[in-house]
Amino acid sequence: MNIPITDLHCDLLSYLTRPNTTIYDTEEIGCAIPYLKEGNVKLQVMAIFAATEPDSVAYGFKQSKIFRDLREAENELYAFEKKHLETFAAEENTGMLAAVENGSAFCGEEMTLKEGFENLERLREEVGELLYISFTHHAENRFGGGNFSNAGLKNDGCALLDYLHGQQIAVDFSHTSDALAYGMLDYIARQNLRIPILASHSNYRHVYEHPRNLPNELAQEIIHQEGLIGLNFVRAFVNPDESQALQQHVAQGLALGAENAICYGADYFYTKSHPDKSRIPFYFKEHENAAAYPELNADFEEQFGQDLAHKIASKNAIAFIKRLWT
Repeated sequence: MNIPITDLHCDLLSYLTRPNTTIYDTEEIGCAIPYLKEGNVKLQVMAIFAATEPDSVAYGFKQSKIFRDLREAENELYAFEKKHLETFAAEENTGMLAAVENGSAFCGEEMTLKEGFENLERLREEVGELLYISFTHHAENRFGGGNFSNAGLKNDGCALLDYLHGQQIAVDFSHTSDALAYGMLDYIARQNLRIPILASHSNYRHVYEHPRNLPNELAQEIIHQEGLIGLNFVRAFVNPDESQALQQHVAQGLALGAENAICYGADYFYTKSHPDKSRIPFYFKEHENAAAYPELNADFEEQFGQDLAHKIASKNAIAFIKRLWT
């Protein structure tokens, strides 16, 4: 079933910061161009990722420049814009959109918030449209708590939400602590802010207990606000012992009412330098790279029906982007 694919999250940009890397190396990363082509990926969101460290902003800008260079080079990628929303499925090449994974990529812990917002504006000039921003990664930072912390929303996080009001950039809940997630939702509601929400690469805690997976209440609120929840293919978050648990995550999303919210957020990243060797292999064989999408789509069609398979593949994500950009 060769239907067009939209994927909400990969770490190709941070991989390309390493020396002697290319977008074509299928031995190194699951979202290499040959895999995207084979999987019929017509829109790939690329995260600008930085851990919360002293050089996080420089690392973020290094990736925004890589994104700009990819956009301007002759290759199989192009900058996805509003005009492509109706035609992307017929495009020969893969559209690319940028996102920010961790606010530390533009605002270091020691700089002023004014400097941070100026950096964010510069970053937006480099990459064009930003689909979403996640405030944190695993750890706590100046904006709030990451998914391996207990901290909630901080004053700088409130200021970032104020900045995002009406900016047509979604807020990503994939790496929030539960306290940060609920704090953000409360602040957005109390201040009546216009900020779409999503979880770009998250599964469901009801299926597999992990801090990276969404509790039911948070998933239901994202669904209620017409957001997206991107299926994450990383084995540690699916269920390390059961590849078919990915289908269980889809079933759980449907049980919560996510028919129009489920999409793909595979989370392909460079794993060979990862310090936790106990997680090897990082992906199940069935979905270890983007070439797996046609078979996965066929499986979803068999289990959940053709209409839902098409929604997961692209329709839900494209409908969300249309609402975001209107």
